[in-house]
Amino acid sequence: MGKGRSLPATTASPSGCSFGSDAPAPAPVPEAPVFRPTEEEFADPLAYVARIRPVAERYGICRIPIHRLLARPAPADPDTFLLDYARFLKAYRGPPGRGRKKGLPKSPAALSDGRPLDLCRLFHAVKRFGGYDGACEGRRWDDVVRLVDDRAPRHVPECAKHVLAQLYHEHLYEYEKFTNKPVSSQDGKQEESGKVDLDDQPSVSGLKDEGRSQSVSGGEMDAAEVSGVRSRKRRDAINKKAIGMASHGNSNGITGKNAASAGPRKRKSRKVDDAETNKVDDQVCEQCDSGLHGDAMLLCDRCDKGWHLYCLSPPLESVPPGNWYCSDCMNSDSDCFGFVERRKTCLLDAFQRFDEKVKRRWFGQRRPSRVQVEKQFWEIVEGRAGELEVMYGSDMDTSVYGSGFPRLGDPVPPSVDLEMWQKYCSSPWNLNNFPNLPGSVLRTVQDKIAGVMVPWLYIGMLFSSFCWHVEDHCFYSINYLHWGEPKCWYGVPGAEANAFELVMRNTLPDLFDAQPDLLFHLVTMLNPSVLQANGVPVYSVMQEPGNFVITFPRSYHGGFNLGLNCAEAVNFAPADWLPHGGIGAELYRMYRKAPVLSHEELLYVVAKNGVRSESLSYLKGEIERLFLKEKKCREELWTNGIVKSSLMPARSNPNYIGSEEDPMCVICRQYLYLSAVSCNCRPSSYVCLEHWKHLCECSPEKHRLLYRHTLAELGDLACEVKALSGENVKQRPFLLNDIPAPSKKVKDRYISYAQLAEDWLSESDRILHMPFLDTAYSTALEASGQFLWGDHDMDSVRNMALKLTEAKKWVLSVRNCISRIDEFLLCKHKCSEKVKYVEIEKLVAIRCKSSCEPGLPQLQAYVEKGKMMISEINIALSSRSTVEHLETLYSRASEFPIELTETSTLCCEISFAKSWLKKTCDLLEQNRAGTIDIDLLNTLKLEMVQLRVVAPEIELLSNLWKEAESLRKRCQSYLQDSPVLKELGSFLLALDGTKFSIPELNLLKQHYSGACCWASLVNGILRKLFERNDYHNIVEELAGIVRDGKSLRVKGMLFKTSVLDELPIVEKELRRSFCRKQACEALATQMSMDFIEEILTQASILTIEEELPFVDLSQLLKNATAWEQKARLMLEQSASLSEFEDHIRCAEDIQAILPSAQNMKAQIVVARSWMDKCQAYLSPRCDELGPVVLLKVDDLKDLICRPASMEVILDTSALNSVLSKVEKWEHNSLSLLINLRTLLHLNVVGSTVDPLERNLEELQNKISAAIESGLSLGFELKVLNELKDCLLTVGWMLRALSFCSRIPLLEDVDRAIEEAVNLPASLLNCPLATLLMSGLSWLRKALVLLPESEKSVKPKLENAENILAEHQKIAVPYSIMTAELEDAISKHKSWTEQCHAFFMLPDYQSWAGLLRLRDRGQSVAFDCCEMDRVVLDIKKIDGWFNQCRCTLSADVNDNGSLLSILQKISRSLDNASMLYAEDCKKKEFCVICSCDVVASRCVICQDWYHSSCVESLLASKQTTSEYICPFCFSLEGGDPLEKGIQERISKGNRPALSALTELVSSAKGFYKGIEELDLLEEITKKGCDLKSYLMQILHDADSYDGEDLSVMCKPLVVALKATSAAGLYDQQINNTIEVVLSRYSWKKHIHNILCGGRQTSIQHVMRLDKEGSNLEISGEDFFKLEICKIKETSQQWLAKAEKAAFDCGELPLDLVYGLITEGENLSVDVEKELKLLRDRSILYCICRKPYDNRAMIACDQCDEWYHFDCINVCGPPPETFHCPACRPNNGEVFILLPRPASEEDRASIEAGPHTPPASCDELETVEANKCSNSNSREKSQVRVDLVKLLRQDSELDNMWRENKKVLHRTARRRSNFVGLL
Repeated sequence: MGKGRSLPATTASPSGCSFGSDAPAPAPVPEAPVFRPTEEEFADPLAYVARIRPVAERYGICRIPIHRLLARPAPADPDTFLLDYARFLKAYRGPPGRGRKKGLPKSPAALSDGRPLDLCRLFHAVKRFGGYDGACEGRRWDDVVRLVDDRAPRHVPECAKHVLAQLYHEHLYEYEKFTNKPVSSQDGKQEESGKVDLDDQPSVSGLKDEGRSQSVSGGEMDAAEVSGVRSRKRRDAINKKAIGMASHGNSNGITGKNAASAGPRKRKSRKVDDAETNKVDDQVCEQCDSGLHGDAMLLCDRCDKGWHLYCLSPPLESVPPGNWYCSDCMNSDSDCFGFVERRKTCLLDAFQRFDEKVKRRWFGQRRPSRVQVEKQFWEIVEGRAGELEVMYGSDMDTSVYGSGFPRLGDPVPPSVDLEMWQKYCSSPWNLNNFPNLPGSVLRTVQDKIAGVMVPWLYIGMLFSSFCWHVEDHCFYSINYLHWGEPKCWYGVPGAEANAFELVMRNTLPDLFDAQPDLLFHLVTMLNPSVLQANGVPVYSVMQEPGNFVITFPRSYHGGFNLGLNCAEAVNFAPADWLPHGGIGAELYRMYRKAPVLSHEELLYVVAKNGVRSESLSYLKGEIERLFLKEKKCREELWTNGIVKSSLMPARSNPNYIGSEEDPMCVICRQYLYLSAVSCNCRPSSYVCLEHWKHLCECSPEKHRLLYRHTLAELGDLACEVKALSGENVKQRPFLLNDIPAPSKKVKDRYISYAQLAEDWLSESDRILHMPFLDTAYSTALEASGQFLWGDHDMDSVRNMALKLTEAKKWVLSVRNCISRIDEFLLCKHKCSEKVKYVEIEKLVAIRCKSSCEPGLPQLQAYVEKGKMMISEINIALSSRSTVEHLETLYSRASEFPIELTETSTLCCEISFAKSWLKKTCDLLEQNRAGTIDIDLLNTLKLEMVQLRVVAPEIELLSNLWKEAESLRKRCQSYLQDSPVLKELGSFLLALDGTKFSIPELNLLKQHYSGACCWASLVNGILRKLFERNDYHNIVEELAGIVRDGKSLRVKGMLFKTSVLDELPIVEKELRRSFCRKQACEALATQMSMDFIEEILTQASILTIEEELPFVDLSQLLKNATAWEQKARLMLEQSASLSEFEDHIRCAEDIQAILPSAQNMKAQIVVARSWMDKCQAYLSPRCDELGPVVLLKVDDLKDLICRPASMEVILDTSALNSVLSKVEKWEHNSLSLLINLRTLLHLNVVGSTVDPLERNLEELQNKISAAIESGLSLGFELKVLNELKDCLLTVGWMLRALSFCSRIPLLEDVDRAIEEAVNLPASLLNCPLATLLMSGLSWLRKALVLLPESEKSVKPKLENAENILAEHQKIAVPYSIMTAELEDAISKHKSWTEQCHAFFMLPDYQSWAGLLRLRDRGQSVAFDCCEMDRVVLDIKKIDGWFNQCRCTLSADVNDNGSLLSILQKISRSLDNASMLYAEDCKKKEFCVICSCDVVASRCVICQDWYHSSCVESLLASKQTTSEYICPFCFSLEGGDPLEKGIQERISKGNRPALSALTELVSSAKGFYKGIEELDLLEEITKKGCDLKSYLMQILHDADSYDGEDLSVMCKPLVVALKATSAAGLYDQQINNTIEVVLSRYSWKKHIHNILCGGRQTSIQHVMRLDKEGSNLEISGEDFFKLEICKIKETSQQWLAKAEKAAFDCGELPLDLVYGLITEGENLSVDVEKELKLLRDRSILYCICRKPYDNRAMIACDQCDEWYHFDCINVCGPPPETFHCPACRPNNGEVFILLPRPASEEDRASIEAGPHTPPASCDELETVEANKCSNSNSREKSQVRVDLVKLLRQDSELDNMWRENKKVLHRTARRRSNFVGLL
């Protein structure tokens, strides 16, 4: 339940509603037919529906009023009863009157002790006896009193019965007639026949009976799922359905947001690079959960979720253009449409209050008609009546909330007859039975599908609606209205469904584009008039309580509720529905909607179970269609390469639908009953045969067909159905309608399906007759899958596949058995299970003839051995051998490798024998030691019979058992015959010490003990009985003794009698004690006289009447009898109230219930009540707070007459006196009324109204006095109300006459006319009142016509003259008003003459004169052409003024006049023009504000500025000591203008020059003297002059292409200052400034590069060059030539530097140094390239060459680097190395320098960040040597022959020593060259 948001609707008005004159009323919606079944037709609903279908289906909907009660009887629970009773009071007794409280009347306190009366209980008690009339005729009111009052006495007094009958007649008799009244047809109209069948039983009010745990009427309605869009009946049978309170109002109309606002749709396309590839690959379809077929994936442009094109609802053929949004995004915004579910619970009384609140809002307290409600509903839908939110309890599962129809499982209310309840439970019109009726195809559905198999409840309220829809699967639907207001339906025939959908799509294209399946969601309501206008027939039904409404398949229907009601609905499906069901299934497939049930399964199960003969024609066509579709799809799969197939698991209950859940197609979401396609890559996903291509991207050979039935089975089923229909079926020709045999290309040739099957058969036959090969069998069986699903032509394939399967199974079983036998023989103790003999015997017996298995003879040998062993075991068991022999035989059987069934039997027999022998030995041992349990002995005796062995213990146990059995039989004989106590004692004494424990013996001992105890107890009680008086305890004790004595089964001697002989004595004493107990209770509490008399009679019979309690009781009865006789005499002959009271007081001393006491008390109560009522008429009335309750004269008369019918004598003289006073006042009042009527019949007032006013005032005073006197009486007098009406009328007449002597206000006259409407009609129609009303009407017209300046609409002169002439016909004198009208006409004529003079003299026309004419005319003129001309001219000029203000005052906060604004603009233009005048600088005026106050002067432009004026223009602060203005500061820097200057020169709030020019041109032809127009023309001229000058200087500056930038700077500064100072804006000037300023800024940047001395980046240079081209700088411009020169020079140098940096020393050093010098002199920053060149110029090693990627080592002392080959270092680098310069050596002594342990290794072969790397070959060699020598030495050393090394080149050595310097390794680090090229 919930509220929904209101959205705009686009519907027309409803049918049958009245419209205004502006809109023509649409054609009324015709009514659907009404059908009334006869008694015979009523017995079979489906047959009746089939009979009326040819007529009713043309309308799509019909109504069936049923004239018998079908739902529950009237509500039995109090809450539901009160709800229904309140509805009755409201509907049939009208709204509460004045002074009456709303709500239910309080239950009258009618019971004698003041307890309230339960109306519900009273109603059902009377109804049990046939209602009020039946209870009166049968005189059953005493029974009614007992049912209503739990404390009612046995004899109900006549007074109590009379009072209860009166109360029922007063409060419930009308309600009884209401509940028994039949329901009439719509609006009470009869049909053409003139006869209306009515329901003769009450409509149900409650949804659950009182036995339910929860009632909808008083309990809670759960709000879980309703979805808000109605989600219909799932297979899982959702039980917790929401009471979806759907919102309506405007949302009842065409709901939904405008999808066009989202823009055109398109597929979300985007370029995906390598980094996003994985993200796109992970995109999964939200429908089928598959990420495959990415080329068909459509992404939502909002949520990025994906759907395949073929998974959409409905599927799309191609990607739609524009943006595309999924349905979730379309409906997730705040303006989405649909139903909103209420998550909270809602009580039904709260729901009812909400309905009443809505009804009061739209209709007030009046009860609207149905036409008014319908009209208001469609006005709300249209949006013309405002928005509305309502609630609707829809789709409530009756299995949760209860049904309005009785059900067998429901508890039966006590007030309902059981036979009637069972009759309604089994009624075919009970909606709980409707889907399962004979002839319904839904009988086979096992699921309790809510809405289909289980009815749904609907709790509606005013305006709650159900939108246009068809039923699920195009089912029939039947709806029954239990109670409440009617429900309005609209229906469209099913044959017009396509036309209906077309109109909906054409009317709402945007909604259907956004949501193509819109009609499935029940959120759209279209006016029937729109459908009718487009040629779609629509019919209406007004459903009353007790009426059924049936909708037919594919019939679109919708409607709304006219108030609070309760309905119940369910679907049903006779056989003629089957074709429509097929259409519905295809619609579900098309729109990707999950169905309620599988249509294929339904057809198959129905065909299997059989249907009626008249239904076969429908079933035949559907089965044929199903077979042909399945055959076509399967053959198509085979043609496309899907050859694998498997049979689906069989159903556990194939004759019912829904017993097991079928998988669903992940694409179209349809149940896959007959067949499906799967793939191993998606084991949990399935698709139907039509969507197999969309399952995955695997090849078809990997797909598998799953089928439940072969085509042969489906074809046979179709033939069976056709044969049942009477057709002769031979070879199923109807199934072979020119369908070509399937074929496909195999190995470059086409082969048919049958040829391929023949090839397989021949190959399989060959496999079957050759030695078994598992792979061959498996391959053949796998290949047979493509044929097994086929038709009968594949029967041979299926037979061969069966043979292959059996042969394979047999061979594998034989081999398995041999393997297990061998395994057992090899390891007997480890083998857990042996081969069973039955298994191998079966294999040998069913030997496969076509298979040759070598292990078969071995298996046959084991079978023979097994037979011999089984025979030996059976002989041993049958011949009763010893236990030892059986154990030996069992040991041999255990060693046998085959498991024999007899082995387990032998084992059990041995175990059983051993167990029996052990227990028997224990028992025999127990016999010698103690007592023997007879049960154990019997058990062993029974087990002994089953023994199959020989043992000596058997005979011993038999003897012992015989002895025990003999003793048990003797005990049984004593138990059967009741023994004598003494004899029993002797028998038990003799058996004392027996060794057997026998149950019968123990029972005899108990009987003996009990008899002895009972005899002792009786003896004790009887001896003390006469000494006691606690009779209550005595009765209980004696009753217990009698009860115990009857249960004794022993005869004995007590007082020389048997035990049973003492029972009569005890029983007699028990009766006497009970009689004494009753006597004591009668003396202690009040009992009835009959009861006392009965006690005394019983005492006389028992001969105890002389005892004291009975003597006292006899005296009590005597006194009560005497009192009762006197009371009856008083009631018969009447007596005074005091005598009645005295006699009642006498009854207080009598301790007995007196029959007449209640009647006498009732008479006293009635008399006291009469006297109390009389006090209201006799006691003086005083002013009290609160409302005064008026008395009634009729009640007074009734009080006076009532004592005559009473048994109590009462005095009525005082009441007669009061009545005479009232009658006298009424007589006087009537005379006043007569005088007033005489006066009111005057039809002429005369020339003066004074005499009439005096007469009316005198009569007014008299009437006021009479009213005051009447009110003092305190009675509700009809004449009093007439006097009040007369007083009101006289006062109104006096007010109307007072207007003759003055000119009243229009409000006073309107108030008098409104008051006249509320006057009594009888007085208002009198001649005088009519005369005054006509006068008031004339007076109002005259007041309206008086010209006043405040009036928005001027009256016309001719109207005033007509009104003045009309006064002659009015008989009321209004002289002052007529004089005022004549004066107004004279003033108007004078004003018109002035207007004519003004317009006739153009030279004297001015704007001021026109305004004076308007002001004068507003106060005196009527509506005339002169006034229209004046107003039109002024309006035209005022419009021009407004246009000027809108153009000039862009600032909404500017409240100045138009003239002041124009003056301000003019001054600003003067200031701007002074900027290029020479005297501006001399006069020291500020450029911004033109003020001559002391200011600062700019050192560049020499202009003056105030610091406050320029503070907002400059964002950055100046650092120079001399002042520079913001304009020069911005231009000198070459940067973009400051934000303040940009805002200053932009348009902002300034008007455009072009707009002012248009204003001037539009003002041509205006009157003279408009000051604003003259000033505007002047401003326009100044603006044009300024624009011309600025455009000229800017053009000159832009055309300059020299080196001096000041030539451009000065005009720019002037233009900026003038533009910022001027109060006008011109777009052309601003565009020109922007262009010139951009070019100036570009040149300024290049000038800074040339003259600034700072280097810039090459990228900056290229960007400037590109910007110059974009700015269209001339190629001859100085700065353009310079920037091109810099770019070319820099690019050439960078190319040389890159080549030199990586040439490995090829370029000489002097050229490198020259290149470095050239780069340092460039204007471009090339520091990175210079660093590379400097590194390139560093020399290494003794060879003095730059770094060339050879392996090097660094000296640990000087950090100099050396090539390995230059110093002859081979192998791995040493851990410590010193160069020859640091450690020189002469001779052959080598340097041996160990490396310190703490020093870092500087000779790593890995080219680290500080060490140049070695070559790849050297690295491999060094690594190999290092690995081989690492374990043999701890520290490496290097020996270098320096002498030999230095002698090689002494000159090189000297140069090396001279140039040696210590360098850090970081200076040798290489880096990549960073350059442009």
